Formats: sequence, structure tokens, C-alpha cells
Amino acid sequence: MAYRFPSEEWIKEYQRVINSSEDYKKSGATWTAGPVCLVVSANPSVGLDKEIGIWLGLLKGICEEIKIVTLEEAQKAPFVITGDYARWKQVVLGQLDPIQGMMQGKLKLKGDLPTIVRYVRASQDLVKCASKVDTQFADE
Repeated sequence: MAYRFPSEEWIKEYQRVINSSEDYKKSGATWTAGPVCLVVSANPSVGLDKEIGIWLGLLKGICEEIKIVTLEEAQKAPFVITGDYARWKQVVLGQLDPIQGMMQGKLKLKGDLPTIVRYVRASQDLVKCASKVDTQFADE
């Protein structure tokens, strides 16, 4: 069953995949820097009339909490990564590494870049998890 990105169903499946990933359990084992919020910019052409935040409550290799939040709520996270729908689609499909995307200005980071860079492997494992979610994109 394909899950529409981004939706409540998609994020719940993403959390399930993260928490079943042995690779992420190892690579994220020392992460205690707080939640990460992924913000998908508004794009009415794909049905996103406003920004959507995906709050990832990550701690020591597990995703304790995941939820869709408003942009205002998203900005309260210590790490906020913002991009347009097309960029997040590339990330989910495994075509864009989020760290490289931040370095190239394709994704914007609010938060401490050196902390994020220390967790490149964890970031890559989270992307692998996203790519394992059977995803339906609004523009396909």
C-alpha cells in the first residue's frame, strides 16, 4: 500500500521503518541533541496550501515521536531543515543526500551544522528508511 507524502499515514510508516532499522539504531545511538523537524514548503500545485512540518523526536537511535506540525511549531525544534516539495521528493527517493543538500543550498538548516555533520551516517540511514516507505507523490 502506497502512502501519500507527506501525510499522517506516511509519517507513521516512516517511524515504524526507522524503529525497525538496525543501521539507524547504531548510527543514531549517541544522538541526544533533540528533535529534528523537516519542513516541506507550501506548493499549491501538489495540494500543499501551507508549509508542513514533520517533527522527528529522535533520541539514541530511535524515533520516540513523530507528528505533523505547523511551521510555527516546527521552528521550536533545535534543528529545522526546510526545502521545497521537489527537494524532499529527491531525498525520499534517495536521490539527494540531505547533508549535501544543505551544503549546496538546496535545503536550508536552522541549527548547529557541525552537530548535524557529525551524524552523516545517521542522516543517511534516515534517508534509507524514508526510501523504504512505499510512497505516492502528489505530482505523479
